Amino acid sequence: MQVVFTDGSPASVAELDEALQDALDGGEPLLPLDPRHPQVESLREAMAPGEPIEPDTAVIIPTSGSTGEAKGVLLSASALLASARATHARLGGPGRWLLATPANYVGGLQVLTRARLAGVDPVTLDIADGFDPDAFTAATRQLRDAPGPYADGPYYTALVPTQLARLLAAGPEAVEAAAAYDAIVLGGARLDDELSRRAADAGVRAVSSYGMSETASGCVYDGIPLEGVSVRLGDRDRIELAGPMLSHGYRLRPDLTSGAFTADGWLRTSDVGALYDDGTLAVLGRLDDMLNTGGVKVPAAGVEAALTAHPQVRAACVVALPDAEWGERIAAVIVPEPAATDADDPAGSGAEGQRSEALEEELRALVRDRLGRAAVPKLVRQLPELPLIGPGKVDRAAVRAVFDD
Repeated sequence: MQVVFTDGSPASVAELDEALQDALDGGEPLLPLDPRHPQVESLREAMAPGEPIEPDTAVIIPTSGSTGEAKGVLLSASALLASARATHARLGGPGRWLLATPANYVGGLQVLTRARLAGVDPVTLDIADGFDPDAFTAATRQLRDAPGPYADGPYYTALVPTQLARLLAAGPEAVEAAAAYDAIVLGGARLDDELSRRAADAGVRAVSSYGMSETASGCVYDGIPLEGVSVRLGDRDRIELAGPMLSHGYRLRPDLTSGAFTADGWLRTSDVGALYDDGTLAVLGRLDDMLNTGGVKVPAAGVEAALTAHPQVRAACVVALPDAEWGERIAAVIVPEPAATDADDPAGSGAEGQRSEALEEELRALVRDRLGRAAVPKLVRQLPELPLIGPGKVDRAAVRAVFDD
């Protein structure tokens, strides 16, 4: 097993890219890790690098979800390549790719796979110290100006919604850079309607993707399954997926494998969905994020969508807290848009607190109008950013801890 550490810098990504190509060509399987991850050593140990590797494995994607349990998703070269081919087929054919997300996660890793499948070198945005819109703009120019195949496009990149929001707020040059792409694939978190509208108004083609490590990245784009992907709803409207890009199990965990993958080749996800007559899939939220307050079931994603529809809210996360009377209380953490400074407001006047209370009342009214009284958060907290557990993935356990005091 090749264990490759990448911190998002171009040099470390180049090393990972080389190891990935070797793995795709039938060489030693790859285990990508971020040395900055707080559990990097425990993740590495859990993947047991010295033990024999499961057959037909090219890449092992380690995950440590909200439960904290380390799992290794096994992906074959054929699964990774099937995903890359289906992506190109949906977006408009092979082209140039900018890597702007961590390559140790499947979304970033697949950007490298797609670039190699297209026969071009990927351009890597240095994200070792975080995402910077100015650096993204410069990397976009590099992507477009480089000699070689697909000089006239198409141009692609993959981002998480937070990155897109920062680009749209960064000024005309960053917006122009984002609009230069034939498609920006959004993954890692839900693309809310307001951000999607803002992107469209700016001339940015944002493609919402749904998928996971077990599907070798996104396999449903804008609600429509990629070529070769099948979708059905199981018990409790659980989303189930099948297709050539599916993982063949979990590293050294046959128990988890048999629980998630059916004998006839379907993956049971942890997500709840709805399927419409035209084949479009709507992802409503996770099974464990369906809230039950006073006997009424409320989708956390629906409440979050209502909160982020307010122009003063940049992001939101909704969780359930135990409650003796209601069974569960709905609680929300929001990230407000930066407020304009009021030069006439004297220090200590309390105006900021009044604005905060007014915003929270507006949000409660907005949720009530859209989803009914049961869905209204009983507690609201404001944070400068949502805690994350991966690229764009909110750490809901950390959000719940906000309300411990």
